[in-house]
Amino acid sequence: MKSNCIVDYDLAIVGGGIVGVTLACALKNSGLSIVIIEAQPLEVAMTRQRAYALSLLSERIFSEIGVWEGIFPNIANFSQIKLSDADYQKTVKFNTSDLKTEYLGYVAEHGQLLGKLQTFVEDCAQIHWLSPAKVVEVEYQDSQANLSIKMGEEIRYLRTRLVVGADGPKSPMRQAAGIATRGWKYWQSCVTFIIRHEASENNVAFERFWATGPMGILPLPGNRCQIVWTLPHAEAEAVQQLDEEKFMARLKRHLPDCLGKCELIGDRSVFPVQLMQSQSYVRPRLALVGDAAHCCHPVGGQGLNLGIRDAAALAEVIYKAYQQGADIGSISVLKKYESWRKLENLTILGFTDALDRLFSNEWLPVVILRRLGLVMITHIQLFKVEALKLMTGLKGKAPALERSL
Repeated sequence: MKSNCIVDYDLAIVGGGIVGVTLACALKNSGLSIVIIEAQPLEVAMTRQRAYALSLLSERIFSEIGVWEGIFPNIANFSQIKLSDADYQKTVKFNTSDLKTEYLGYVAEHGQLLGKLQTFVEDCAQIHWLSPAKVVEVEYQDSQANLSIKMGEEIRYLRTRLVVGADGPKSPMRQAAGIATRGWKYWQSCVTFIIRHEASENNVAFERFWATGPMGILPLPGNRCQIVWTLPHAEAEAVQQLDEEKFMARLKRHLPDCLGKCELIGDRSVFPVQLMQSQSYVRPRLALVGDAAHCCHPVGGQGLNLGIRDAAALAEVIYKAYQQGADIGSISVLKKYESWRKLENLTILGFTDALDRLFSNEWLPVVILRRLGLVMITHIQLFKVEALKLMTGLKGKAPALERSL
């Protein structure tokens, strides 16, 4: 069944995940008409069993958008980060006093975060959802893009000034536009799961490096922690298949003693790790954000935060162009977004890659070098502060969104 009616929008966001909906939230009061096209039913999109570290810059972005007050009561925060290298005795401790902030970061579960973002835009008459829906064809023209959308058995037609691909690392929007990528797949996969512990405090984030790969431990409400355990592919698959008793016995050897007795909650998921950077973030009438544009190693919890910054930066660029009467889908406008975000993202991709390779290594000269680095970070405050600023998103150009948008 086909619908001959063509509906016009200023902006079509393909992908209704956290990054795509963040972009819609940032433009909620802009006056632009927006459609979000999501392949899954909205209730299914919220069920992903993951939690994410949110940086200080992500907090500031959500605050300027006006959605943070709805997010904050339902998430965890941490005021200390402990970085350790296998059995090395010295632990690097980052504290709020290093940045003079109340917290060093936050941890949000996928459903909680996406749900609050969805709620924030549901009363906006300028923002519409098509879900579940799939883009089957895009035709880019000089002044517009034409989209064919399949919803059930029905084909709908949209016309828009700009298409945003927020549709993940395998992005059909990127592939259809013929945008090449560079990067590689790591020898590692991540095992993700949640534990409950008996520690009296739950306000510390741990990054523990082992020869097999890093392990991130992030606090969650209710004395729980999200763990991202990086292992070589075969080992990750084997660990996932262990029965719970054997799995917890093996995990215990890698956990900090301060957590006390721990129990596994829910299932274990495994996903392979890759580094990817799109050769271009933009084409006329098309912009890529989040994992559609780039992917990095999960060490340091940078991935989602980069996508949130992409969304905020693109929103700022689009809004300024719209206010000035410029064409928001023109390549001259979109290149401003690309030049802002591409190099900054590449810096973080390189940083996470270097961390993983430096610490997933037992070659003695490398071990000596990295442990010397840990000593320097511990004892030279300037090094510690600069490293912490990089991890928390406080280096680089910050988007300047306003509530009046």
